[in-house]
Amino acid sequence: MNTQKLKDFLKDKDFAALIVSEENRRYFTSFPSTDGFLLVTGEKSIFFTDSRYIEAAEAQCRECDEVLLFNTLKKSIAPVIERLGVKKIAVEAGRMTLAQLAMTASGLDVEFVTDSTLDNAVDSIRIVKNEEEIDLVIKAQRIAEKAFEHMLRFIKCGMTEREIGLELDYFMLRNSAEALSFETIAVSGEKTSMPHGVPGDRKIKAGDFITLDYGAVVGGYHSDMTRTIAVGFATDEMRSVYETVLKAQNAGFAAMRPGAACSDVDKAARDVIKDAGFGKYFGHGLGHGVGVEIHEEPRVSPAGKKILEPGYLITNEPGIYIPGKFGVRIEDMAFITPDGYRNLTECPKELIIIDG
Repeated sequence: MNTQKLKDFLKDKDFAALIVSEENRRYFTSFPSTDGFLLVTGEKSIFFTDSRYIEAAEAQCRECDEVLLFNTLKKSIAPVIERLGVKKIAVEAGRMTLAQLAMTASGLDVEFVTDSTLDNAVDSIRIVKNEEEIDLVIKAQRIAEKAFEHMLRFIKCGMTEREIGLELDYFMLRNSAEALSFETIAVSGEKTSMPHGVPGDRKIKAGDFITLDYGAVVGGYHSDMTRTIAVGFATDEMRSVYETVLKAQNAGFAAMRPGAACSDVDKAARDVIKDAGFGKYFGHGLGHGVGVEIHEEPRVSPAGKKILEPGYLITNEPGIYIPGKFGVRIEDMAFITPDGYRNLTECPKELIIIDG
């Protein structure tokens, strides 16, 4: 069905799309590979791959009309575009390298469309998730949630952030994740004020906040969640900041519905943090789309222009980050439905204080 949507976009018989990026190849073919490309016209979809993948591709590329062995992109594509009568090819401007384009275009008697035409079309197709895609995201998320439960028992004072991050990664991979969504963030104490802090050799001690931001991949689809927990005890200030972030997230959820502007959803959460006096400590957008990539359209931020529609999958991740002290972030994933949203994240969100 995904490939048919791209075919529908290519209405002119002599117009084709060339997909070279790994994530979009998988999205339109349902086949994971590290090499190859996909040529799509209004009538045909042809996947080219090398000898390492050809047998598997022939068996698994259900949406492709043809699967062909290729040598180089240019040599492989020339006879096919001549056979199909292609006169114009749109490329992934944001993903295809200049070297790839130069090698492909040299000597071919076709027009290459190198603006954002294809990128915008692909984004508009990928932004709406169907139930099969959501089921994969949920499977990935359940793995991440099991990992969180495990980490609550695993984390002890004296452990390093690096030990915690490695255990989290190992647990997900050991429990059916095909990959990690991104490099796991596992930071503690004053380092939690860095939204994208890197796990290091800092040892956990009583009175720390620990921020865990991570996800699993299943069937090519990513999950994304963040939880902030306390070790031993939490001060009144830590509790106050945590409750403010949770209140902001709830306000973001309350604003999510079809027809709502992404910027308005961001504002609903941001105003809670601002009114509590922490406005300058929330610098990033409220959320982003998730799917075959960890960051997709739409962008839920003050500059987010898109209007929410059923089928969108977005994160809701407000945070407060006080330099030199601590930070708090809470992140769930929301699937926009015809009458509101569905929270795909089932982890508890009240402040958890582990013994350590």
